[in-house]
Amino acid sequence: MEASWRQVAGGRGRARGRGTAAPSSGNGVHLRGAGGGREKGSVGAAGPGLSPGGAATPAAAGSSARRCPAGSEAPQTSVAGAELMSQKKFEEIKKANQAAAKKIVEEHFSSSSEEEGDEDFEGKRGKIVANTFITYTTQTDGDVRELERTKQYVNEAFQAGAMTCLICIASVKRNQAVWSCSGCFCIFHMPCIQKWAKDSQFLVSSLTDDDFGKRDYPWPCPKCRFEYKRSDTPSRYYCYCGKVEDPPLDPWLVPHSCGQVCERDFKPSCGHKCLLLCHPGPCPPCPKMVTTTCYCKKAKPIPRRCSAKEWSCQLPCGRKLLCGQHKCENPCHAGSCPPCPRVSRQKCVCGKRVAERSCASPLWHCDQVCGKTLPCGNHTCEQVCHVGACGDCPRSGKRFCPCQKSKFSLPCTEDVPTCGDSCDKVLECGIHRCSQRCHRGPCETCRQEVEKHCRCGKHTKRMPCHKPYLCETKCVKMRDCQKHQCRRKCCPGNCPPCDQNCGRTLGCRNHKCPSVCHRGSCYPCPETVDVKCNCGNTKVTVPCGRERTTRPPKCKEQCSRPPTCHHTSQEKHRCHFGSCPPCHQPCQKVLEKCGHLCPAPCHDQALIKQTGRHQPTGPWEQPSEPAFIQTALPCPPCQVPIPMECLGKHEVSPLPCHAVGPYSCKRACGRTLTCQNHTCMKECHKVTETDSCTDKKKAGPECLHCEEGCSKSRPSGCPHPCVLPCHPGECPPCVQMLRIKCHCKITSLYVECRKITTADVNEKNLLSCCKNQCPKELPCGHRCKEMCHPGECPFNCNQKVKLRCPCKRIKKEVQCNKVRENQISIECDTTCKEMKQKASELKEAEAKAALEEEKRRQQAELEAFENRLKGRRKKNRKRDEVAVELTLWQKYKYYLFPLCAIVVVVFAWYIANAVD
Repeated sequence: MEASWRQVAGGRGRARGRGTAAPSSGNGVHLRGAGGGREKGSVGAAGPGLSPGGAATPAAAGSSARRCPAGSEAPQTSVAGAELMSQKKFEEIKKANQAAAKKIVEEHFSSSSEEEGDEDFEGKRGKIVANTFITYTTQTDGDVRELERTKQYVNEAFQAGAMTCLICIASVKRNQAVWSCSGCFCIFHMPCIQKWAKDSQFLVSSLTDDDFGKRDYPWPCPKCRFEYKRSDTPSRYYCYCGKVEDPPLDPWLVPHSCGQVCERDFKPSCGHKCLLLCHPGPCPPCPKMVTTTCYCKKAKPIPRRCSAKEWSCQLPCGRKLLCGQHKCENPCHAGSCPPCPRVSRQKCVCGKRVAERSCASPLWHCDQVCGKTLPCGNHTCEQVCHVGACGDCPRSGKRFCPCQKSKFSLPCTEDVPTCGDSCDKVLECGIHRCSQRCHRGPCETCRQEVEKHCRCGKHTKRMPCHKPYLCETKCVKMRDCQKHQCRRKCCPGNCPPCDQNCGRTLGCRNHKCPSVCHRGSCYPCPETVDVKCNCGNTKVTVPCGRERTTRPPKCKEQCSRPPTCHHTSQEKHRCHFGSCPPCHQPCQKVLEKCGHLCPAPCHDQALIKQTGRHQPTGPWEQPSEPAFIQTALPCPPCQVPIPMECLGKHEVSPLPCHAVGPYSCKRACGRTLTCQNHTCMKECHKVTETDSCTDKKKAGPECLHCEEGCSKSRPSGCPHPCVLPCHPGECPPCVQMLRIKCHCKITSLYVECRKITTADVNEKNLLSCCKNQCPKELPCGHRCKEMCHPGECPFNCNQKVKLRCPCKRIKKEVQCNKVRENQISIECDTTCKEMKQKASELKEAEAKAALEEEKRRQQAELEAFENRLKGRRKKNRKRDEVAVELTLWQKYKYYLFPLCAIVVVVFAWYIANAVD
């Protein structure tokens, strides 16, 4: 992002080449720069033959007529197509101009609408500031005196126009990446400071071509000139405390902060960290409590704030001064003690003079030569007042001749003679040597003629060596400003910096650059301007040049202008620009018709929308905003409530004073009709009441007449309507026959409706009985013996059922209800038990015989298997045969079968006789 004055092509003006809107001479909007100018498709760039209004010019019409041959007419289709194309082009131009105008309006109000808030925003800002300082104020018991400087930076972060980038002279919005200087805490746009650092390093490194781009040149802050290294050039967007990269935009935090605790080290460093939330500007003094003693360490340690931990007990210091004789009498103080203020008589270093001098400087030198005789005895010391021995005579020992080639050992009273050799010392030119004999004093000037080049190296000339050679050629190189030539005679190439004044108009358009002529853009204007409210009591300080785009601050003072309406005093409102807001006080004028006071808001200066304005002449003209004119309106109709009774005398309602009179309350009339059953449903109306009528709720001649049928409720159970029309009194009893079902739901009965509706429960049960036996079955399976009845059947079944003992031999007939109630049971007798025992013995005998038969069969199979294994042995067959003994069952089974059959027959006969 370049500065606004650097984006200009071909000029330094801020308004050149930019996409701003300027009012045109016509009704349309002409755009300059990126969106306007003489471009294709714009209003001002109408093609040849078209005026800005879109109509063909006479010249164009003439040229088109010349192109057509005489006596021929253009086809109608081509004319219609041209009109269609023209209308289409006009529509496109209209849409483009409307979009551009809308964009310009949004850009114009973006900075103020985004950052300028109402009273709700001010309350919200107060909460954010309080939350930022709450951790600090809890440490200081609510003391905020040390927060004034930091509070100013935080308030400027919220205030529109207060935070301004000094490089581009544009407002710093809360959604833009910024960088904050650690020296002056000034805030800049991230692209602006990056370009500033790059340009500063390039400007310094381009002064000499030898080390261009090789050395690490620093770059300064645009405001405080605090120097940063090249490695400190910002490349990423961080919050104020440097913890969060690209901090998100949060409306409940200070702009460009992360919402975390700052935790930066206090300056000067005390070992503690900042307790505020991430904030702009400097950190406040440390609020921590520490126990510390005074400067002189005499008083007892007391708890104090870390930022004010150094304190004085105001007792005399008492430390020995540098003079070693007196003590410091100043109150307890920091640092070393001041010099001793007393005066005393002190000798100089050589001891010849005594003078009154400050006790803080006991050593001093007088202006007399020492004069002591040296060890040689021939000379005296020539040094001025000094400390210690004078030393040996400087003329003693071996001494050199003036040319330093010969050495002589002579008494100190004799001078060293010249050696007679050539001097041969290098002359001042540094090239030739002295050709004289050894001599005392300086050598002569070099007078040899040499071929000398001038300083710029363009000319040569033979001349004495000691004279410099400067030609008259003027240097044509550009100085470091790249605007002025050097113009120095015989310049060797190291042209000095330009010493002319820059004098260019700064970006503020109010001041000129006071620096010497330089390359690149000028530094921002260092001046500040106060933008004041209308009354001048409230102001905001902004950089010079921003006063034209910065909205004036909101003033909390009351407006002191006189009222413009008929009231003696106006409503209290804050200071403002322009005309005062409309008066909202009650009018309180006396109305002519009724004498009441007008309660409406003041209408002496009401805004009325102006109608019948100028209509647009074409699609290129922007629709104008509706105009309002200020005029006085008459008082509205009186709205004082007057109690009035409605026509039907239903209610008494308050009516506006201007509308007092008979009225209908819109309710139904509600008077009782002659049928005594219905009311008049006619809307509230006037009713003529006779003198004989005592009931005010009785219908009058104006009310409706009842023409409905009888709608009275019938007795319970009667489904038939009343046969009479709507009548007073009770309806006659219903004599229609009603068909009903009996209790058993089999037979249909016909009964008079009035008997059913007037009968009680018992009578209704008798009327619904069909006199037949109930067809329902009891739970035991028998049919109910009762007559047709309602509800459940009674459970008292008396029929005979057969009951047997457990072995089914004994049976007996008993009543069904006794069996259901388990009142009678039949048990087996001794005969039944004997028969059961014989049957069980018989079953055991059969089971035992079957088991023995199974064993015999298995033994036979085993023997057969063994015989097959041994083979046939005819000789030993008799020997191998084994005699098998028969069991009792095998011997007597033919006798036992008939016996068992006889026992079963006798048992069956006995059981049959016992049951009968």
